[in-house]
Parts: sequence; C-alpha cells; structure tokens
Amino acid sequence: MSYQSEYTKSINSPAEFWGEKAQALPWFLPPTSILSKDENNMDRWFADGMMNTSFMAIDHHVQSGRGDQAAIIYDSPVTNTKSTLTYNELLTQVSAFAGALRDKGVGKGDRVIIYMPMIPEAAVAMLAVARLGAIHSVVFGGFAPHELAIRIDDATPKVIVTASCGVEISKVIAYKPLVDEAIDLAEHTPDSLIMFQRDTLPAELTNPIDCDWADVISTAVPAEPVPVNGTDPLYILYTSGTTGAPKGVVRDNGGHAVALHYSMSSIYDNQPGDVFWAASDVGWVVGHSYIVYAPLLAGCTTIMYEGKPVRTPDAGGFWRMVQEYKVKTLFAAPTAFRAIKKEDPEGALIHDYDLSSLQNIFMAGERLDPPTYDWTVEKTGKPVIDHWWQTETGWAICGNMLGIEKMPIKAGSATLPISGFNVCILDDNGEELPAGKQGAIAIKAPLPPSCLPSIWGNFERFESAYLTEFPGYYSTGDGGYIDAQGYVFIMGRTDDVINIAGHRLSTGEMEEVVAQHPAVAECAVIGVKDSLKGQLPVGMVILKDGQDINDEALHADIKKALVKNIGPIACFKDTLIVPRLPKTRSGKILRKILRAMADGQTYTTPSTIDDPACLDEMKGLMQSRKWID
Repeated sequence: MSYQSEYTKSINSPAEFWGEKAQALPWFLPPTSILSKDENNMDRWFADGMMNTSFMAIDHHVQSGRGDQAAIIYDSPVTNTKSTLTYNELLTQVSAFAGALRDKGVGKGDRVIIYMPMIPEAAVAMLAVARLGAIHSVVFGGFAPHELAIRIDDATPKVIVTASCGVEISKVIAYKPLVDEAIDLAEHTPDSLIMFQRDTLPAELTNPIDCDWADVISTAVPAEPVPVNGTDPLYILYTSGTTGAPKGVVRDNGGHAVALHYSMSSIYDNQPGDVFWAASDVGWVVGHSYIVYAPLLAGCTTIMYEGKPVRTPDAGGFWRMVQEYKVKTLFAAPTAFRAIKKEDPEGALIHDYDLSSLQNIFMAGERLDPPTYDWTVEKTGKPVIDHWWQTETGWAICGNMLGIEKMPIKAGSATLPISGFNVCILDDNGEELPAGKQGAIAIKAPLPPSCLPSIWGNFERFESAYLTEFPGYYSTGDGGYIDAQGYVFIMGRTDDVINIAGHRLSTGEMEEVVAQHPAVAECAVIGVKDSLKGQLPVGMVILKDGQDINDEALHADIKKALVKNIGPIACFKDTLIVPRLPKTRSGKILRKILRAMADGQTYTTPSTIDDPACLDEMKGLMQSRKWID
C-alpha cells in the first residue's frame, strides 16, 4: 500500500476509510453511524458504537493472551525506583481503583481531576476513570493553586486524585498544601480527595473529604468496564487560551481510540509487544496519547520516566533508557535534544550505550529546527522523524507514515499530511495559496477522528477560536507553506512574523540560521519596535557548554549568515547571549511573552511556566540593551 492511496482514500471517502479502521478494535457494539452531525452541526465519529476505552486498552489484551507482557515500565532516576506492571497486574490495579472511585460516587459522565506526578498510579487513575465511563481531567502535578482552582470550577469534579508529592532533580514539591489551597479558592468543592502516599514525603490527611489510596483500594470491589457511546467524552485537557482562561479540550472515546490505535502502526510502525517511549508527562497531550492510551490500545509496552534529559544523572539518561529497556521508538520534544546537545555537544555519552534496538526518533511539540535535526541524526545514526500536531487534535496532523510508506525526509519539514487531515495554506481572505507561498495553515472539514468537537461547556468559544476565521476550515493558528512535492513546512505561530518596512519575515526562518552557528545550543528570535522600519529582529541565544564567544562577535557572525541565507532585508539588530530562556514545563519557549515584553505590552505569566523568575531576568537584559524602555 502506498502513502498516496491511503491518504487519498481518507480524504475522498472518510466514512468508509475510518469505518474500516474502527473494525480493528474490540467494540461491544460496532458502530454503523461512522460520520454524523451533532446538535452544533459538528462532524462526529462512531456515534452509535458502544465501547469502553479501558477495556480496549487492557482487558482485550489479557483476553488475547498478552496478560504476562509488560504494559507499563516505570523508571525514576530522581527516586532510584524501577518497576514493571504486566497487563494482568494493570488490569487488577485499574479494576480495583475503579471500584474505589465507584464507592465514592463516581459514575458515567462524572468528572475526576487527576493531579499527579509521573508515577504508574497516574496512568492507573486515568484508566480507572475511563473504565467507569467517567471523564478525567489531568492537571500537571505542581501547578499553582489558582490554576488548579480554575480547572476545579470548570470541570466540577466529584473526586480529586492526587499524590503526596512530586520529586524533581533538586527538590521535593508537597502537593497536599497546593491542592488544599486550590479547593479553598474554588467555588466548587469535590466530594472526595484520594491521596496516594509516596515514601519520599507522605502527607497528613486532615480534611473530612481526604481519603488514603491504599485504604479505599482495600475495601473496593473490582469494577467491570461500563459501556459508553463513541461520542461520549473520555477526558478534558486544559490548554492555554488567548484570553488567559484555559480552554478545556474535549476528547471523544470512539474517535480517540480509533485514531490512536491506527497511528501506532501507520505512523510509528509499532506492533504488539514493541517498546514505545514518549519522554513527556501525563499532564500534557503527548502523555495522554502516547504514554498512556495509544501504546496500550496497540498492545505495546509503554514507559513512564520520572526524570529529565540531563542531570538525571547526566546527558546520557535517554540513551541509558534505550539500552536498558530495548526501546524501539523514542518520542520527545526538540528541546530535550537541544538540552542534551548543550551538555554533550560531541555526543560522547551516546557511545557508552547500545542503541541497536532503537529504530526511529520522533520529535514534536515545537518546531524542529534543522541544526537540532542534523545533530541528532549525526550523533545517534538514527532516523529522526519530525511530526506536527496539537493538543486539540490529539495526534499528528503531518508526519512520515512509516508503517504505510516511508517517505524521503526533508530537514525542516513535518513531511506530509496524515490520513484524514486535509491540510491547506490560506491567505488572509481564506483563499488557497499555491505551492511555496506562506500563509495560515488550516484543515478542511471534516476533521478526522480524535480532534476536539468542542470546548468543555462552551461551544461558542470553540467556534470563535477555531472555526470562524476560515469558514469550512479548522484554523490551526500556525503558519507555513507546502512545497511542490506536498511537504508541509511549519514556520511557527501566525503571530511569529516580523514586519520589516512592509516585508513579512518568519522568525522561524531566522531561528534556523541562528541555530546553525556552531556555538549556539538554543535560540529565540523576536521583533522589537523600530521608529524607521516598524520592527527589527533580535536574537537571544544559549551557548553550548564550553563555548567562549562574546555578544559582539556572535552577532557579527549571525548577521553575516542571515544576509547570506535570507538577504539584507533581515536587518538583524542585536544578539544577546542569555543563560536561559523562559519556557513552559513542557519545554516550549514563551515567544509570545517575549514579544509582548519587547513591545512594552502587558502580559500574564502563564501557569505552565517552568521558572517565573526567568521573565524578570529577560526583562532586565532587554532593558540593558535598550530593546525596551
């Protein structure tokens, strides 16, 4: 089968295509209504199918004879702990905890907030909620009480499941005070709080709603899976919104299961029994899709890693994991590999480990710059596959479908659209642009399975955020172009554009050039106000370890390279060497805030920021260079 035939059928005959893919899963009642419309006139998938995601991900494999296979491998260098759950053991734990949740009144359609670190119990809790036909909302462990309170009020959970602490490289974060404060701040109060006690820092259970995980499990009767419709919600995952209020992305059970199951073989080329490692966190969409659900739906072994790319204990941590667990596929954000490159520029530690099991390295979560791509390919000798997707879609929009037909790789491109995603480049008037022309990236309706059908409790906000700008299309908010061979190039968010004397230039293009300098480990380019030209680009760079070059010399090199690669119109104003860049906990650089800061605009420090003090540091550096007043 060729990529082109697979993709063409998915676009021309979507109901037939996805109806066939749905047959690969164990439904209680297979769907006959494959593609239909809901009350909001939104396309919906598998509305009349009856199923349970937890059953598909666990029970089915036990019944198929895979019960003794490893389902979840847990590796925590920050606590020196390792463990493995087989599918049999996972079924026992999930059924028991589902019974405990049922004892606390959780039933079909109820919400449960899960506020936990990267431990197996987080996955157990997610799957247990799904087993009851309830809806989970995972909140990244350690989020500030105010942000957790907003999510409590929006989701109105019956139960909150948490752990006593999170463990990081150099600190332990007590979760109980954060959760208690969030409940005090929120208008909605859950009926129960279930606490998993970690040996590192147990918590005192002092409130009337507090329960101990071990206690509620000990008295619970294991729960059987509750049938749900294909369009019943599986989870709510909050993502940042332009107004500052988080948006609750809703994910259907049916479309989610079909798309993720299909993706494991078609995109990642993984089969039952393969070891798949997404080096992310369950609090993010990658953790939902490719730590918990997709690998288990496909009968693979998944890894939960409570560590970092570096300093746990060194820049060889990822390679140690590959060797130890015979990882076939590694999936992480480009920022993880930039961190490794910074601390081990020559990739010396890679040679200490046997990577023979590793067939592919996938990257997503932010734009993969060619220098990071080139470094990873050169040092590991492994294929690096860039793919592009969003929290809203739940899986890749563009990628290289290795299980269908491996296409030639082009550095800087996320390759080709994935089955079902009719990707178009539009101008400001919503007209399709020809090959090579940059514009807004949009997806023509119908969206394929797993994409959000709404924002939790607020369809109007969903409609205005994604559907209004280009009627008949989903607006991704990203900009880029499609070349003559159909390859998609993501150049950044549509607001990551600098207008220099009427010329619109992408900051992504400039960052490519800056990142190619041999001394640069990571960079960000933004536009600052200029009285003559409107805006001028400036760069902030982090140097690789061991590099000795000053701002002036680096700027001269970069300016010369920009003139050569983009032209004199780039007008690069200044380069600043910085010790760090403000990022989210998932590793994305907060470029929008840096732009607002440079423009003298007000901005809200996001709840997802890794280190708020970094913003003050950046503001002081900008002022010292007179980028801002």
